[in-house]
Amino acid sequence: MDEEQRTKLFDEAYRLGFEYEKSYKGCAQCTVAALQDCLNLQEHSIFKAASGLSGGCGLTIEGLCGGFTGGALVIGQLCGRERSDFADRAGRRHTAYDAVERLVRLFQKEFGSIVCSEVQKGVFGRSYNLRDPADFRTFEADGAHVSKCPDVVGRAARLALKVIFEAKLLGAG
Repeated sequence: MDEEQRTKLFDEAYRLGFEYEKSYKGCAQCTVAALQDCLNLQEHSIFKAASGLSGGCGLTIEGLCGGFTGGALVIGQLCGRERSDFADRAGRRHTAYDAVERLVRLFQKEFGSIVCSEVQKGVFGRSYNLRDPADFRTFEADGAHVSKCPDVVGRAARLALKVIFEAKLLGAG
């Protein structure tokens, strides 16, 4: 893949992540979907497994950003160990550890943290209790699914794709 094709793919990852989050919500699943669509990966169980991981896991904002988590899931999909080789004789899990560690560093540089509440503070200037209906309405009124979270998801998809290319994970699975 030449540089122009790669740039187009990175732009597409951002665009899909942005549009999916804006239209459907669920940052972890939207990041997974954007990456899977860009890379033509067909593994619906990964997408389904990301269901509860948005909003800092279960909308608690205390856990990891769903955009980050979705990227980490796709990295694992590409290079993680297989259940059929739980002993991991080839050490595939270490490839996944290294790639996700790279994603952590890139995400921290981009957003200051991988924790949802801290990412929210950086993007919105504050964090929101997504389980409180009044605070959730304020979150939405402040542009959560108009531009802010979609931008985070788009950027997360692009960062994960960068790691996937840097680590040469395509075809690793």
